Amino acid sequence: MLGGATVLALLVFALLALVYLRPGVGARVRGRDWVVYGGLVMPVVVLTALVGYALFAGERLLAHPDENVPRVAARGEMWVWRFSYPDHPGAGETDVLHIPAGQAVDVLVTSSDVVHSFWVPRLAGKIDAIPGHENVVRIKADRPGAYNGVCAEFCGMGHTDMRFMVVAHDPADYEAFMAGGAQ
Repeated sequence: MLGGATVLALLVFALLALVYLRPGVGARVRGRDWVVYGGLVMPVVVLTALVGYALFAGERLLAHPDENVPRVAARGEMWVWRFSYPDHPGAGETDVLHIPAGQAVDVLVTSSDVVHSFWVPRLAGKIDAIPGHENVVRIKADRPGAYNGVCAEFCGMGHTDMRFMVVAHDPADYEAFMAGGAQ
């Protein structure tokens, strides 16, 4: 999106510079053509490309139930996140989210008290944690490492302390970690 906006801005700046550096260059083009091609055709082409890319990129964030994707349950409560692992019942509950690197993970997000918002900026978009309702967001860490997560919905006086860590393990290390109990 930033790339598309940059190309569009550079095109507009180039036309503006051309008009200032060579004042008569646009005189041969009718005013109506400037409006039709510069004001209608160009934005339609650019916006169509950007929307197409957004739909393609956004599709990978959606959870598709027929896929064999690991699941993690995230429960927000004042003012902490609790994570459990439905695919690894022996792993118990943790306050750090553990995921395999290089693989998509579906996070089942809910809340036990008020509305929270689960967000790991470097891995995916944010999604609300609503009491009595389960939302699903797909996250993926391309490489092993630690990633910061936050609650992005004001949920009371302790909201600013509602941070958590996501640790992306090498896939083999993740399975060994889960088999040994995540605590």
